[in-house]
This record gives sequence, C-alpha cells and structure tokens, in this order.
Amino acid sequence: MESHIAEIVQHTGGVIGNAWLMIAFPLLGALVLLVFGRFTNRWGHLLGVAMSLASFVVAVLAFFELIGFGEEERRRAVHLYEFIPGMVDMGLLIDPLSISFALLITGVGSLIHIYSVGYMAHDEHRRRFFAYLNLFVAAMLLLVLADNYVGLFIGWEGVGLASYLLIGFWQFKPSAAVAAKKAFVVNRVGDFGLLVGMFVIWTSFGTLAFKDLGAQINGAENGTTLAIGLLLLLGACGKSAQLPLQSWLLDAMEGPTPVSALIHAATMVTAGVYLVVRSGAFFFPEGSGAALAVSIVGAATLLAGAIIGCAKDDIKKGLAGSTMSQIGYMMLGAGLGPAGYAFAIGHLITHGFFKADMFLGAGSVMHGMNDEVDMRKYGGLRKYMPITFITFFIGYLAIIGFPLLSGYFTKDGIIETAVHHQPVLGWLAVLGAGITGFYMSRMVFMTFFGQKRWAEDAHPHESPLVMTIPLMILSLGALGLGAYLVLGGTLYTFLRPAVGGEATAPHFEFASTPGLVTLALVAVGAVIAWMKYGRVEVPSVQPRGSFLTTFARRDLYGDALNESLFMRPGQWLTRLAVFFDNRGVDGLVNGLAAGIGGSSGRLRRIQTGFARTYALSILIGAALLTGALLLVGNI
Repeated sequence: MESHIAEIVQHTGGVIGNAWLMIAFPLLGALVLLVFGRFTNRWGHLLGVAMSLASFVVAVLAFFELIGFGEEERRRAVHLYEFIPGMVDMGLLIDPLSISFALLITGVGSLIHIYSVGYMAHDEHRRRFFAYLNLFVAAMLLLVLADNYVGLFIGWEGVGLASYLLIGFWQFKPSAAVAAKKAFVVNRVGDFGLLVGMFVIWTSFGTLAFKDLGAQINGAENGTTLAIGLLLLLGACGKSAQLPLQSWLLDAMEGPTPVSALIHAATMVTAGVYLVVRSGAFFFPEGSGAALAVSIVGAATLLAGAIIGCAKDDIKKGLAGSTMSQIGYMMLGAGLGPAGYAFAIGHLITHGFFKADMFLGAGSVMHGMNDEVDMRKYGGLRKYMPITFITFFIGYLAIIGFPLLSGYFTKDGIIETAVHHQPVLGWLAVLGAGITGFYMSRMVFMTFFGQKRWAEDAHPHESPLVMTIPLMILSLGALGLGAYLVLGGTLYTFLRPAVGGEATAPHFEFASTPGLVTLALVAVGAVIAWMKYGRVEVPSVQPRGSFLTTFARRDLYGDALNESLFMRPGQWLTRLAVFFDNRGVDGLVNGLAAGIGGSSGRLRRIQTGFARTYALSILIGAALLTGALLLVGNI
C-alpha cells in the first residue's frame, strides 16, 4: 500500500502554538465549578457554556491557520513539557485529523452545552452537571490532540471518568447508578487492550510518540503489528461500543439526554474510530489481518445495532442502537484503509450533527411529555412540537441516506468502497441500510404521526428557544455537510497529510449499483414501517412478539452471554478463591499456630519447678547417653 504522510513540523507561535488553550478553557471551567461549589450555582451553567465556546473559537482559529500552510506542512507539533524524563515528552499534534475532531467536539459540544441550559433548568445540581460536561470536553480534546499514546491514554481515561459521572448523574435512580458502573467496567476491558498494546509498542519500538513511530513500523514484523493492531482494536471496541463490548451503551441512556447527545452520539463513542485511523500504520502493513478484523467487527456491529433498534420502544434506546450501527459503518470504512478513511471520518462528522440533532430532539419530546420515553405513549406530536419535528425529521432523512442529504454521501460512500474492496462485508452493509430505513421510520411514525396515545397528565408543547436553536443549527449540518465533505474529494485531500493515501481521491458515484440497491432497500424498509406503525393505530401495550422480536428486545442476549461466559465463572472463581483463602492460606496459618499452641501447652507440663525432678531428668539423660556411647563403641 502506497502511503505518504507529511513530516511533522515543530510549531511555537500563532494560534497553533497556543493550541493548549483548547484544553485549558473547559478544564478551567470544570475546576472552578467543582472547587467553588455552591458559590457558582447561579452562574455556573453560563461559565460552562462560555468555556466550551472559547475552546471552539480557538479550534476555528487554529483550523484557518493550519489550512494557510501548504499540504506538506499541515502537521504541526507543539511541545508542552517533559512528562517522563528521557522517555515521554508531552505535546500536541495539530494536523487535519486532530483539528477535524477538535472542531466537532467543541462545535457540537457547545451547542449541547447551550441546549442543556434549558433542559437542566430545574435541576438543583445543574452547576455540577456543567462541570462534568466541561471535564468531558477537556479530556476528549486531550485524547485527539495529544502527539503520543501516553497523552491519548490520559484523555482516554478522562473521558471514561466523565462518562461514568454523567451517566450516573441522577444517582438517586438505581438504574442510573448500575448503568454508570456497567459502562465503567466494560470500558476497562477495552482499556486493558489499549494499555497492553502501548506496552508492546514501547517494547518493540522504544517510543510512544506518533512522529517517531512512522519510519520504524515499516520494518516491523507482521506478527508484531498484528498483535498491536488487535490490542488497539479491543480498546476501540470498548470506547465505541462495538461487538463484543457493546452492552454498556444501551444502559447508558439512563443519563440526562444531553449526555446521550454529547458522549454517546457525537464524540466519545467515536474515539475508537479515531484510534484506528490514527494508528493506521499498525493495521495496514503487507499481509496483516488487523484491518480485516476492524472491518468484520464494524460490519457485525452495524447489523447488530440495526436489529436491536427495530425492537426498542424507548426512544433513546432506539437511538442508542442506531449509534452502535452507524459507528459500525465508520469502523467498516476505517478498516478499508486510505480508500475508506475519508468516508469514515466524513460519516463520523456528519453523524455527530444528525445524531446529536435526533438525541436532543428526543430530549425535546421528553421535555414536553413529562420525561416519558416510551414511543407507544406518544403519537401525533408533530402538530404540538413543529420545530422539534422538522429538525428531527431532517436528521432522520440524513441517517437513512435520503438522496443529497449528509448521510447519503458519507454512509453510501462507505458502502460503495466496501463493496469494491470487501464485497461480502459491503453487501452486509447494504442490508444494514435497509434495516435502518425500517427502524428509523418506525421511530418517526410512532412519535410524530398517528393518534394521540398520551397519559392524561401530559401536555405536549414546543421547547424554549435555548433548546430549539441548537436543533436548527445541527439540522443544517445534517442537510448539507456531507456533500461539502465528500464531493470533489474535499475531506480526502484535507486528511491526506495526516493519514496518507493514494494520489487519486476515491470517487463518489451517484448511480452505482450498491447505491441504487441501498436506496431501494431503504424505501422498502420505510414502506414496511408505514404499513405497521403509520397507517394503523399503534397499541399502547407492547405486544408479546415472536422469538426474533424478543431476541432483539433483549439486545441479542448480549447481557445473558456476558453473564454466562464471564460473570458467573467470575463469581465461581471468586468463591473458589475465598474458599482457598479461608481453608488453604488461613487454614495453614491457623493450623500452624494451633499446632504450636497445642504442643507448647503439652510440653510445658514437664516444667514442674522442682529441683529433684530436673536432677532426675539429667540423670536419666546422662544414663541414656552413656549407654548409647557404649553401644556404639562395642559395634
């Protein structure tokens, strides 16, 4: 594979030289809101929004400064300090890949901060919520801007901590506390893979800096790069909720809806895709199977997430299944190498807009429906929430790949590229697109169409402007961003200095065979959804359903599988360890002590305190010794 990545240029001045401010602003906001506590209750949310917006401004200025350089000079290193003397220097890498993520994180993140001002208006702990949001943004920025795996890992763990805090924000709900713990534990499994992968990288190459690894990887053994690639993939699966570490994402919907939009749609769950693309050299040496493993995981997850989405009546969990599926598309594209990178990152960016739009739209529906999440208790809401409906509908059209909207260009680009390079996986992606047309149409019809199925105390109404304006802005990205990124190879050309690739950009075809088949299946899925949920009255009680329906409702028995393979054997091993500790270690120690105590208790009886007894003992001992000596002498 021909790959040309521009050399890294040391940068000390301008906005890029002060890129650390992108991380410092939200981190400062989090520290102020957490340290000063209740003294910031009245204005803490405004500080949180301001810090996120300030970070966005720095990212925009850094972007324009970066594109002012020639293509071969668009990888700029910013040294910060010596982290581990003689081993690791901490610094930032500002290149097309990292700045794309920084713009998404700070841009969409700021809109979610603004939305949260209205959504969390009546929560007594709103200040702490914004502190956690700021902490998350700072950690995510460190993850994507760090110029080495150590900095990436610190940010990686930082977003894990922030995710734990935000999912369990309403900790008075047992379900939220359990969901936060589950997300934390499952992600630690993936983090173990990433950490071991870093150990292997250090052992094999003696460095963890991205700029020093490029030249060394080319001469590495395939077995080494394969092992590193699979370990990094394990880390990516945990953070991006890909099979087999996907089970935490659906439960994570217990957190406030802005959390779902920020962490579980637009940013954190895309960190795995970033890791794979940033570490592309480990996945694409000649003969390595790591890239194929990435594509297989992506294809399997996009189907699993789509099937799960078909059976969810909870609007947020339906969107969570959709997130799993769409990130599966991104992973499939990332596994195709430079030919798929632009489409994968493009879909990641557009997905950040239309999925955040839909998650926040779901929050707007909940805001007007007494926090009800069951779509069977919605119906006909388009008349009462027109802005929410229009913006949500635009996001819906984008995600199903309606022609000329964002998802049409990015997702179909992944499908076309996959059919060309990995035909089996590509056609599975086509099937997944058809299922997406069904479950997303089902969601729209159950929520905004049909007859009223509300509770008597529900009074649906449109959300305030502080919530609807972010929806409008996000929907604009869902409308036209995909065409801008894909047509003419715009994003591919921009990313090339950071990820390499062929001289010719991949071409998007408007009337390719995979694209036409995809559109046909999406249309069929939408029609089936209309026949089942739009044309007839939806029952307010969930029907029993078939085995396949139950299979999907129970998340393909992912939790049951984890319980059978890991949790129950873990419990058994724990009990065995306790038994061994009690009966083995403690038994040995206690038995030895008891033996010494018992023998000493018996031996002390020979100590009578009488001189005649001791004299007799000496006499008997001397006689025995004399007799033994005489016996030996005669022999």
